[in-house]
Amino acid sequence: MVFSSIPFLYYFLPAVLAVYFLTPNRGKNAVLLLASLVFYGWGEPRLLGLMVITILVFYLCGLAIGRAVGLGWKKLWLGLSAAVGLGLLGVFKYADFFIGSVSAVTGLSLPLLKLALPVGISFYTFQCLSYTVDVYRGSVPPQKNLIRFGAYVALFPQLIAGPIVRYRDIARELESRSHSWEDISLGLRRFLVGLGKKVILADNFALLIKLFRESSEPSLLFYWMYAVAFSLNIYFDFSGYSDMAIGLGRIFGFHFPENFQYPYLSKSVTEFWRRWHISLGSWFRDYVYIPLGGNRVSRVRWVGNILVVWMLTGLWHGAAWNFVLWGLMFAVLLLAEKWIPGLQRLPDALRHGYVLLAVLLSFVLFNAESVNQAGRDFAGLFGLGGLPLITPPTLYYLKSNALLFALGVAGATPLVKHGAARLANTRFGPVLEALVMAGLLLVCTAYLVDGSFSPFLYFRF
Repeated sequence: MVFSSIPFLYYFLPAVLAVYFLTPNRGKNAVLLLASLVFYGWGEPRLLGLMVITILVFYLCGLAIGRAVGLGWKKLWLGLSAAVGLGLLGVFKYADFFIGSVSAVTGLSLPLLKLALPVGISFYTFQCLSYTVDVYRGSVPPQKNLIRFGAYVALFPQLIAGPIVRYRDIARELESRSHSWEDISLGLRRFLVGLGKKVILADNFALLIKLFRESSEPSLLFYWMYAVAFSLNIYFDFSGYSDMAIGLGRIFGFHFPENFQYPYLSKSVTEFWRRWHISLGSWFRDYVYIPLGGNRVSRVRWVGNILVVWMLTGLWHGAAWNFVLWGLMFAVLLLAEKWIPGLQRLPDALRHGYVLLAVLLSFVLFNAESVNQAGRDFAGLFGLGGLPLITPPTLYYLKSNALLFALGVAGATPLVKHGAARLANTRFGPVLEALVMAGLLLVCTAYLVDGSFSPFLYFRF
């Protein structure tokens, strides 16, 4: 089940909200756990057992770490939880990638496992790992209530595509949380904004990308239109999901961390990653980069730490070499920013343009189905292969999607948010805001009924 679907919006969510708010406080976590398991099992019931196993293993390991006497036993239980979590992730997500790579290098024809990738496994595995690590470090006490812990792991608002919520961020709210009409109103508004980002913007950019891939008359301009379209597509797709997750969390009394802060306004790659997928970047910083020694080591080892972290970041996004290269590309860019001081002294406009170009090219690599296709896409972007500058179909698509691009560029900045805030402060602001939100829901519903939508990009991670 997905947020941007008629069954979720008009059947599942209203039913869950009704049961949740009619249930006494002591039973609300049980309602959320049951609803989350139904939500997850809706599309792939066969893999529901995998999540249940994950919940039980990390719950028991957390208890064992908390009760263990001596550092050795604590490390043993932490290692067991990591082995199970990373083992399941490795088998289901990366096994065929490594088998295929070995076959390509050795010339063998090793059989692939061809296992279905459980939706959201990367997200809930990282959440579970952060929990046992934090219990081991003494940052949080182990959760003794299985229902509360299960609700944390399976919480459907952010289960499938984040943000990555650490246990310590919502530990108190799992124990006791308040609900108010103000929180419900703010959460609903945030959810509808995210829904609009996904259905109206991201999905229409996805249609243009599909047309580009199917085009028999590519041109230089069409390649750049594709690159910009995908950069906006992935931003509105993922930030839209995060908005919906944060909004739903607020309705249920949780305060999830922000995940995007207008990344395309960045003036350095370092700043970009402080604004883009914030929960993932902070996870790798706290649980990989700092334990490796961070920057408090020799320069050679520090460079190695950067390369390891960004290679893992790339692999986290997908089991393919283009994702590995994508991660390493950012590692090189980040190292260049540290070693080339002149970059920081460039005018803001040039710094901003450099970041946009770097990110746009990185997403071309990210979205390629293979390294070979990425090479062809880069060749098309830079006019290699004798492509025409423009063709009649390209001109038609540019004119047809001009408004979409304008809305996308505006939506990737705070302009819309600031305009909405000024509108809300006027005399008739609350009424107008309610009408806009209702209209947004109606437009999104019309798109969904028409069937012109696509799955969330991050479902494959």
